[in-house]
Amino acid sequence: MQIVQAPRASAILYSLIARQPPLPWLLPANICPIVPITFLKAHIPFEFADISASSLHMDQEQALERVKAGKFGGLLYAHTYGEPSTPQAFFAEIKELDPDLLIVDDRCLCQPDLEPIPSADVILYSTGYAKIVDLGHGGYAFIDDRLSYKPAYLPFNVRHHEEIERQYKAAVQDRLKFDYQDCDWLESGNSQVNWPEYRVQIESGLKTSLAGRSLINQIYENALPKEIQLPEQYQMWRFNIRVKEKARILGAIFEEGLFASSHYASLAGIMADGLTPQADSLAGEVINLFNDFHFDEKKAQKICDVIIRNL
Repeated sequence: MQIVQAPRASAILYSLIARQPPLPWLLPANICPIVPITFLKAHIPFEFADISASSLHMDQEQALERVKAGKFGGLLYAHTYGEPSTPQAFFAEIKELDPDLLIVDDRCLCQPDLEPIPSADVILYSTGYAKIVDLGHGGYAFIDDRLSYKPAYLPFNVRHHEEIERQYKAAVQDRLKFDYQDCDWLESGNSQVNWPEYRVQIESGLKTSLAGRSLINQIYENALPKEIQLPEQYQMWRFNIRVKEKARILGAIFEEGLFASSHYASLAGIMADGLTPQADSLAGEVINLFNDFHFDEKKAQKICDVIIRNL
């Protein structure tokens, strides 16, 4: 497999899909909004599939039925909250149905792997903001040698990026249709470092990141009720709890001067049409607790106290 780099993972995705036929792609509804916005910029249509209530990833049965029923250019599979397992059998079934359909294994929330087992046409990683290795920039991918990859070089304006971010966050918060207006929001120029240097940065960053996350995760795991914790394999990107009282608990957290996040909302009805009840249900109950260098053990214990008081 060939290795490619870009200032951000979405630039690699754009470079791949912008050269593909204008066939729709299938995306999970609980994807990061930047992904469908990248498709909008590339003029590639997309549809959303719901997630599975058990795996929290794309509903494989639904995806297979959709591929059987219509022609798709590709399928992007994301790992919810960085859960690392790869559905090799599912990918193989998709390829049996349509050998020309491209499969992108989006592992941007997973631990970055420098020698992954081949699983898809494209295996995509990120080292940007809020990822497991947060270098503040960068994305890389392993691409099947049979695919032709040519990086796009687009004009970039940081103010355009800030405005797109403001617009999509407002659309998600208010559950309104996102009206995409193209602009120079996607940074796609040359990477700042060469691959050997970048690889060293990733290896060093991963070691530091995992050590810190393990300490804070241990506090969450010990202090919070087991029944609200997601399984361990979902807890490395952030530590995730699932509660009925989500809005009240988040409000209490912010009132204490602390912070937590609420990712990822279903984008059905915002970025494209569709009904995705499982993705809606998950988004309505999950709170992501920080475990990176923005947080420390004292804050983690304090946030546990706030949660327990408000359950």
